[in-house]
Amino acid sequence: MTDYLQAVSDMLGPAENRYADPAAWIRLEQEIGRRLPADYKAIVDAYAPVRLHGHLCLSSHPACAWRSLGEEIRSDAEGWNESRAWEADDLEPDEDPRVICNRPQITFGSPDGLIPLASTDQGAAIFLAPEVHGFPDGIVVQGAEGDWAGHPMHFAEWLYRYLTGQEMAGWDSAAPYPGPVLLEYLPTAPDERTREVYGPERRR
Repeated sequence: MTDYLQAVSDMLGPAENRYADPAAWIRLEQEIGRRLPADYKAIVDAYAPVRLHGHLCLSSHPACAWRSLGEEIRSDAEGWNESRAWEADDLEPDEDPRVICNRPQITFGSPDGLIPLASTDQGAAIFLAPEVHGFPDGIVVQGAEGDWAGHPMHFAEWLYRYLTGQEMAGWDSAAPYPGPVLLEYLPTAPDERTREVYGPERRR
């Protein structure tokens, strides 16, 4: 059985752990009324704030004042709750987040709702769901075209599959990149600039 957290770490290289702080995660989880998956927290602790693969943004951390994950979750959830983008009448059952998550309605940022985890600069949004087709703490994505997809897997597996070029961020989103993964460490203060680092050479 694949250890996807280790597989992601192998692709991204040594952890920087710039903001790792267990107390910050406890405060965030108390605010949203829900525990976040251990693999997601480990990846965010190790690398965030960062952009991966040129597109995927883990752009905040609960212990980073300038890029606060708590503030980002609250702001994004408020926007999603106002837009009610899941209410389209023409969604097929396999693309309806209510069916995917086995919920009569969808909320964002709530203990039993979708929690924003990441996004892409191409317009996709990645969420933690209470369940995905019966799988607890699965991943739901709204792609750039407005399509919804459920991935009954943990975040580390979703990220591994994304980084290996599989279609994980919505319709027609597969983008295999040869060579090492690009990590762009984002500024966390006004006087900082984005810093680019490459992960190890990938095994074929």
